[in-house]
This record gives sequence, structure tokens and C-alpha cells, in this order.
Amino acid sequence: MEQKIYPVCVIGGGSAGTMSVLRTVLNNDECLFFPGSPKDKKKSRALWVRKVENMPAHLGYKRGIEDPNAETLTWISESPFKEKLVLQKNTGVVQLRKEGELFHITDSKGQNHLARFILLCTGVMDVQPDIGGSIESVFDYANAQTVDYCLICDGHHVLGKRTTIIGHGLGAAWAAIMLYERYRPPGMRILTHGKAPAFDGETSALIKNYGITVSEAPISEIMGEEKGKVLRGFLLSDGEKVESDLCFVSLGLIVYNELARQLGADLDGRGFVKADDAGLTSISGLYVAGDLKANTKKQIYTAWDQAVNAANAINMKLRSSQRPKPL
Repeated sequence: MEQKIYPVCVIGGGSAGTMSVLRTVLNNDECLFFPGSPKDKKKSRALWVRKVENMPAHLGYKRGIEDPNAETLTWISESPFKEKLVLQKNTGVVQLRKEGELFHITDSKGQNHLARFILLCTGVMDVQPDIGGSIESVFDYANAQTVDYCLICDGHHVLGKRTTIIGHGLGAAWAAIMLYERYRPPGMRILTHGKAPAFDGETSALIKNYGITVSEAPISEIMGEEKGKVLRGFLLSDGEKVESDLCFVSLGLIVYNELARQLGADLDGRGFVKADDAGLTSISGLYVAGDLKANTKKQIYTAWDQAVNAANAINMKLRSSQRPKPL
């Protein structure tokens, strides 16, 4: 029996992936969807997000990214377009290769599939601080959002709060500077966690001018209560106790680009996948959207826009290929 060829395959179940699926099926294109395995989901940035306050209509959700995505998939399953969605529940993709015009997909359950176009939305994850030999001590605080990561999404949380930044690079310096300039928190300190500060002259001058303190001693312990809901501060290895109501981690991102690498797609210096305005990569038929895409804001609304652009571009190619040829 000849193996089925899907016109579109979407990989990744976050904001970009869900919007890619929605736009694809509303374009009346059949979509094979891999939202990710349980292991993939544990590594998802969406896992940390409880409240999304910088997006209209998201405040009513207990899980600000996962709940609206699940609601969207439920709507599709009950809509006239339900036959267009082939959902591979709790399944990810472990291997991609391309032969001719077709992509060969091996999923996390060992099954093989074929598709004409791939829309890759596997995203990123924030690097976590290793405190006391483990990254697990930060998890409760991240889930409670007393430890945050995205300045655009959550920078407003520092208003009126003593704030710390964990990081030693330019990103950490600029995070402290931007948050200070916007919100003037009652205290601002950078914890380099045992690393030498890698700040340039401009950032060093601003840090000094704003009275931002820099502590280089490693963090020994996070001090808090109520399973991360209340952050009290940090105990440093030199015995100093740093009081803090809110913390931002600025240690960089892990870019989930392995599938793009398998296909040989062009990446930038940080590992993000290069693509044009429609999301088309250097590999014909491979599109990207969301946090994985180079030179974009890492936001829900930009992920949605990129997903729509990519799904529409794929739809145009599918429609063009089906048009009758002139006599």
C-alpha cells in the first residue's frame, strides 16, 4: 500500500505551532501535527508561563500559553475542518530528512511519515542557573513567576520590588539597565554567580551611574517561602544575604534547532534558523515560525504573525501546484 503524503506537517505545540495548525486547517490544507512528546513538553518554555499579562484576553487562563492552545485544538476537533487535522498526540519528531521533494519524518514512537512541507516551531528554552549543584531549586520560583525570564513579557513585575538579575554577560547588564530606567525599582543588583562580569564600557558606566550593585560570589541558596510564591533573596557563598522580591535570569537560550540542523538549514551565530519574511529557510519546503526563527521578537503575537505568514505561503504553493495548466 502506497504511503500517504501529507501536504503540511507542523512540528511543535507552542504558540507558533498551534497558530500554524489553525491557519493551515482554516486554509483547508490537511495538517499532520506533532505537538511534542512528554519529554519535549518538559523542556518547553511554555511550561514556565502561568500568567500572560502582556496579551489581551489571556488573563483568565491558569496556564497562559498551554490553556488557550488546548482550547484552539478542541475547537478545531469540533469544527467543519476537523478532518483536516491529523493530531499525533504526545508525540514528537526525532529525525527529519529530505529526498527529492518529500520530507521523511520519524516520530518519537518510531513511526515514519511523508510530507511536502514542514513548518518547524520547536522554539527555545532559557538556560537555568545551577545553584548548589542543580537547576531544580529555581523551578518553584519560575513556576510562581517570582523568577522571570522575558523582559518584554514580565518586566513590569519589578515595579516597586527589590530586583536581582542572574547573569554575567552584556544581556544581564542591559536587562538591569533597562528595568532600572523603566521602573526605578527600590533596589537593583546583578548576581554574576561566580563568573567575572563581561560588561563593556558603556554598560559599566551606566551600572555605576544608576547605583546598580554587582556581586560576583556564587549563589549558594535561594531564600523563599510558599513553594516559590514568595522570594526573599539569595544566600551567597561569601555569607552575604541579598534581599530580593523578584529575579530575572539572563543566562542565554537553548535553541531547539536539532531538526533544522539535520536538514542542513542555515543558522545564525546563536543557533537560530535563518528565514525570509514568509519563514522559508535555506531548505526548499522547510519553514520556521516562533522563537526558533532568527532576528525576531520572542513573543506570542510575533509567533502568531510568523505562523500565519508561513502557513499562507505554503497554501499559495499548494494551490499553485494544483492549478490547471494552460492549453
